[in-house]
Amino acid sequence: MKSEVRVGSSTSIAALQNPSLLINSSTSQGSLTGALRGCLGSLDGACIEKLLLHCASALESNDVTLAQQVMWVLNNVASSVGDPNQRLTSWILRALISRSSRICPSLNNNGGGGPNPSTSTTSTIAEERRPMTVTELAGYVDLIPWHRFGYCASNSAIFQAIRGCSKIHILDFSITHCMQWPTLIDALGKRPEGPPDSLRVTVPSCRPLVPPLLNVSIEEVGLRLGNFSRFRDVPFEFNVIENSSSFELLLSQLNPTSLNLEDDEALVVNCQNWLRYLSDDEGSTNSARNTFLNMIRCLNPRIIVVVDEDSDLSSPSLSSRITTCFNYLWIPFDSLETFLPKDSNQRMEYESDIGQKIENIIGFEGVQRIERLESGVTASQRLRNAGFLSSPFCEETVGEVKTLLDEHASGWGMKREEDMLVLTWKGHNSVFATAWVPNQNGLMLED
Repeated sequence: MKSEVRVGSSTSIAALQNPSLLINSSTSQGSLTGALRGCLGSLDGACIEKLLLHCASALESNDVTLAQQVMWVLNNVASSVGDPNQRLTSWILRALISRSSRICPSLNNNGGGGPNPSTSTTSTIAEERRPMTVTELAGYVDLIPWHRFGYCASNSAIFQAIRGCSKIHILDFSITHCMQWPTLIDALGKRPEGPPDSLRVTVPSCRPLVPPLLNVSIEEVGLRLGNFSRFRDVPFEFNVIENSSSFELLLSQLNPTSLNLEDDEALVVNCQNWLRYLSDDEGSTNSARNTFLNMIRCLNPRIIVVVDEDSDLSSPSLSSRITTCFNYLWIPFDSLETFLPKDSNQRMEYESDIGQKIENIIGFEGVQRIERLESGVTASQRLRNAGFLSSPFCEETVGEVKTLLDEHASGWGMKREEDMLVLTWKGHNSVFATAWVPNQNGLMLED
């Protein structure tokens, strides 16, 4: 039976437009009253987090009245042009309103007195975001080392793994439109033994509809990489896995015949911010994520690199996901604060992309919630279970990553955790990078 949605009919429009009235209204619960009194006008992160959790609890119990009350208070402290906490809160609030509007559409109606964030919640952020040019994308990934850290660590590990190889084939599963590869191509063109006889890059025909979005096709990206490779004297071939518009179709192509793998080429598998978009049925060994890794294991690659954000946002609990969002995604908001003005268009566009992620994490459930991030520790155990052994990063790679971070704000750092390299901001884990090789003593799945 569908649970009942409780909407307090006694809540007046005047009260909704003045959160202080809600504190003293008879519809407020005792614990909430204390939270509201303590946090009205406060910018303290602990107070904001407490309010967010009150709102999540109300939504999980389908108590729209309480959720509405807390959202009004949050609306007073949230600001898309404020400090990092305020900016992050504005995006979480937007996601909460989006979620609650599906429970009670009147919450999205200004005439009904509901919160009114500065941007519409009825359309997804993805629909509002303008695709970037290639030049803009290059500036985007250079803004903070969120992506470049993974590029640098992965490329260095790949370069070490394919040393002396004359034929190289890279299977690239990533969301940043091959921005990683010019640096590796340049390094291959300069290596002491000379460039390889051939370099092939193979990508799926589609990617998750998540930022960053690009205004040229994947085929055009391949042409540009080919032109760059010619200037570096690296023989280059770009392939698109056709008929890979769904996970099932992609899996059907992950075999030596469809990929046209050759016995004398070194196969590299690159996963940058990719595994999170493969569904993971909790407790199932046959989840899409596990199946994908098992298929990759059967290809017997020379190396697989896995890079992603180091946080767990896969919990079925809305409260847990809100807590993690607030305590993890403040990192990019805080780092941008160090060098971009509050009204910078570049900053607002970058934060908008984070906002799309937040909206999906908080605003949706089921198959619509595609952002299902897991921590580096969890991902590492998954790779071990799939038959891979960790390949620790060498000191040369560590040195290259440190050199990269010297180009950015002093708050960025790096540390080793087990065999992972972890990007940090003010000591907090941000992004992990890992490298793996097939465990030749393990059992391989049959084709």
